[in-house]
Amino acid sequence: MFMRKTKLFDLLENHIISNLVDYATGVETGLDSNGRKNRGGHLMENLVEEYIKKAGFLKNETYFKEMYIHEIENKWKIDLSAISNQGKMEKRFDFVIKTDKQIYLIETNFYSSGGSKLNETARSYKTLAQEVATIEGVTFIWFTDGCGWNSAKNNLEETFDVLETLYNIQDLEDGVLNVLAK
Repeated sequence: MFMRKTKLFDLLENHIISNLVDYATGVETGLDSNGRKNRGGHLMENLVEEYIKKAGFLKNETYFKEMYIHEIENKWKIDLSAISNQGKMEKRFDFVIKTDKQIYLIETNFYSSGGSKLNETARSYKTLAQEVATIEGVTFIWFTDGCGWNSAKNNLEETFDVLETLYNIQDLEDGVLNVLAK
């Protein structure tokens, strides 16, 4: 009855799907590992953006989505060569918040599973945090979460020791962005 009412029999009979197991696990519908990773990353970006808005920031006025280093430098006449390898590297930040006193460069991600990507990300953001710390008026913020970090706690802790502005979803819920708005 379930198969008939959900039209799964039709999908199989009409050869719309070729493998019920692949369809049920999401492989045939584009939810394989890369698809899940990208969707998870976008979901975290969307979540962070909602909290940015709740804190009172306005899109394309006080916060900006997906800005490259050169765009930030041109818009606010600031030298970010310390994080761009003297202009040789072009990094894009998920969000940039601009207040009267500070520019906040923001990265977001969510890891539902472990792997080498987490360790590399933590190392990369640790280095980025150290480079940004040398630029007056600029702060790097990293929002990350997910059970994937359970397998990479040491690398995350190493970054946390260097980056005071490392936050998770609970921190967002607790209003961490409201402090920036003041």
